[in-house]
Amino acid sequence: MTRPWVSDGAAGMVSTYLNYSRITSDLRTSLDRVADRPLVAREAQYYKENIGNVKTVDEFLDDYRLYSYAMKAHGLEDMTYAKAFMRKVLESDLKDSNSFAKRLTDDRYSNFAEAFSFSTSSAAAQTTAQQDALIGLYNERVANLDTVLKGDNTYFNAAMDLVTNVDQFLGNERLRSYAFGIFGIDTRNYSYDQVRYALTAEPADLANSQTAAQTRRTEVVKTLNDFETRTTAMSDNSRLISELAEAPSADKPAIQAKIDANNATIADLNTKLPPVGNESTALMNQLSTEASMLNRQISMLDAYRQLNGAFNFEADGSVAAGGKAITDEKKKMLNEAYIFSSPRLTPSGAILNRDYFEQKIGSITTVAELVADPRIAEYVRIGFGLPTTTVSATIENILTSDINDPNSYVNKFGGEYNKAYKALHAAFNFQPDGTLPAGTKAQTSEQTNTTTSGYMVHYNDADDAADEGKISRYKLLVKTMSTVDDLVGNSELRSFVLSAFGLENEDLTPRKLKQILTSNLNNPTSYANSLRDERYIKLVKAFNFNPDGTLGSPKLAQNEADIVNTAKAYIVEKSRFGTEDEKKAAKTKAEEESKYYTTQIQKIETLDNFLKDKRLVDVVLIGAGIDPEGVKTDYLKQMFTSDLNDRKSFINTDPNGLKYREIVSAFNFDKDGKIVSGEAGQIQTRRGLTMTFDLYLNQTLEESEGEDNAGVRLALYFKRKAPEITTPYDLLADNALMQVVRTAYSMPEGLSSAKIETQAAYIERLMDIKDLQDPEELEKLMKRFTALYDVENNTDVNPGLAILTGGSGGGISADALFSLAQLRAGGR
Repeated sequence: MTRPWVSDGAAGMVSTYLNYSRITSDLRTSLDRVADRPLVAREAQYYKENIGNVKTVDEFLDDYRLYSYAMKAHGLEDMTYAKAFMRKVLESDLKDSNSFAKRLTDDRYSNFAEAFSFSTSSAAAQTTAQQDALIGLYNERVANLDTVLKGDNTYFNAAMDLVTNVDQFLGNERLRSYAFGIFGIDTRNYSYDQVRYALTAEPADLANSQTAAQTRRTEVVKTLNDFETRTTAMSDNSRLISELAEAPSADKPAIQAKIDANNATIADLNTKLPPVGNESTALMNQLSTEASMLNRQISMLDAYRQLNGAFNFEADGSVAAGGKAITDEKKKMLNEAYIFSSPRLTPSGAILNRDYFEQKIGSITTVAELVADPRIAEYVRIGFGLPTTTVSATIENILTSDINDPNSYVNKFGGEYNKAYKALHAAFNFQPDGTLPAGTKAQTSEQTNTTTSGYMVHYNDADDAADEGKISRYKLLVKTMSTVDDLVGNSELRSFVLSAFGLENEDLTPRKLKQILTSNLNNPTSYANSLRDERYIKLVKAFNFNPDGTLGSPKLAQNEADIVNTAKAYIVEKSRFGTEDEKKAAKTKAEEESKYYTTQIQKIETLDNFLKDKRLVDVVLIGAGIDPEGVKTDYLKQMFTSDLNDRKSFINTDPNGLKYREIVSAFNFDKDGKIVSGEAGQIQTRRGLTMTFDLYLNQTLEESEGEDNAGVRLALYFKRKAPEITTPYDLLADNALMQVVRTAYSMPEGLSSAKIETQAAYIERLMDIKDLQDPEELEKLMKRFTALYDVENNTDVNPGLAILTGGSGGGISADALFSLAQLRAGGR
């Protein structure tokens, strides 16, 4: 059959290609015209105003306007009737490759599910990154503790040489806190005048005050004991009198004797104490209060006496001419005390213990002397890895054992620690009677080295084990948090968190801590910001609490789902083309880079932080099919700070803006480059919402143009989907895409019945799939398609249009649809 293809083809080419070109030459304007149509605008406005109110899948499916709008946007309009099927899609766990949506080989379903978040809640007390960062801070503080302690000692020693009077000392918060910590004086609740007096008083005056307090406490305690004795005697008599009435005659004299003795005691105490009654009760309460006060006073005076003895201030508060506020010898004593006042033993403390042991061990002559010194006994226990439950008697039994006697303690006991028992025994030279042979020392130099080496290895084992336990419990407990009160009200959680930020010694009441954790850091006047302490800012950033204390969305540069999608897109893009070996190598390398991305993006706090990390930016751009070379930072910043909803904004007026809308919407930066987070429970992220609107406009545009010219619709659809095409199987799986290829290359009609592998091989001979990523090559294909389409397509209703519109209607059952969806030719 002869066709007038030259003239008609030319006319058709002008009609179809020029229409296609008219739309794509300024696609943004074409889409805006569609958006301005009254019906389109009304549906978009309804969607925007109501989607935020939807909380469940059923609510979404029951609102036909919302549901149908989203379905059309994602090219699933012909499936709108299949609610049961789509419910399964929406409820799929997209992190599970075996979930319903992920098992469907048509990507439109998983893309649709990704646009929503019905299957998971975004609310969380902490993300993995936040948790890891907090634990990292805790570990960092532990690791730096020794450096901090030594720095404090250095500061104290140098600053004290400059102190010339007591007020200078007390006015220096760092010096004051250093000394108070050593002597157990509360840095938050203390009397300046009392401490000043303690530092300048005569030691005898403080001793006399303490003695007077102790004497008075003895008197008070004796009186309280008398009250208790009288009460007990009276109670005992009540019981004895009852027993006397019912007791056999033979037992009555003994019972009466007890009653008489109690009466004598009561009579004696009645001469010293007020009668039983209100006056007696009031006096007892008064004395109990006084006893508690005296205990605190005696303890405080004891600390004051030690403080007084450490410094050399005169009665007027000055330092004697030519003297120092503290001697070098006392500095050394306080330095050591400060090291040991730490909640955990640091390397400096371990070295002090080592020096003490090596200094003392040479003068020890018996086992009894060794175990009598708790510092030496503990050093030995740790040095040989014995458990914390080991008592001095056990060490003594080990050291006095006869190693040659199979029934001796060291040979019979210890269980799993028996080897350590024998090592400890071998490290000393004591005889079974606990003494040393004449001319022999407790240890040789080699034995001392063995003990010390063991100690330096094991001295922090207990603390390390305790830290591991704390971290494990923290990870467990943080998962159970549902409100800020769960953190504030749990002393274990609270202690761990505050320690991580160096806030454990601050005066943080539960109410104050709650105010901090629920502060909005974007508000300069919020409570946390008003404290002007970076530690509190970091504390707030470590959690995701709403102002009302409930769990909020993690404040991330990207939502967790978008992080995963970005990393995945990068891997796919980097490993799309090449030989199998090349793709495998590229994928391995890309996976490593994606791990960096997923870890580091969670640490980003501002847009500027993100743009400064080229590795992060490259992952995002490459994943979106954009070559990062030539994309300047300022250009990207303009894109990210644009208003996506303002047609006059940079992203909506720049020729390449459409490429960046999905990128920008996948991040949570505001116009100032700060991170903002939506409310927990929202079913669509900003990206999901933006993509739904954009896809709806594209679908409507293509559909509208298809009413006049199906070829234009097919061309527009192909151009939009081209960036996602990687293999011939992507084309074969989509009949609309294949309609373009068949027409452009005049593929034989009978080829469609050939094996899928044969069809794929044929396509690879016709075209290089990689060319579809080249705008110029893609445009050549579109010209070829539109020309041949107009020449060869002489039907009123184009088959391709039927494909895109869902055919003749009538519907397909959900089960049949599920089966068809899995029959993607060739698989992937």
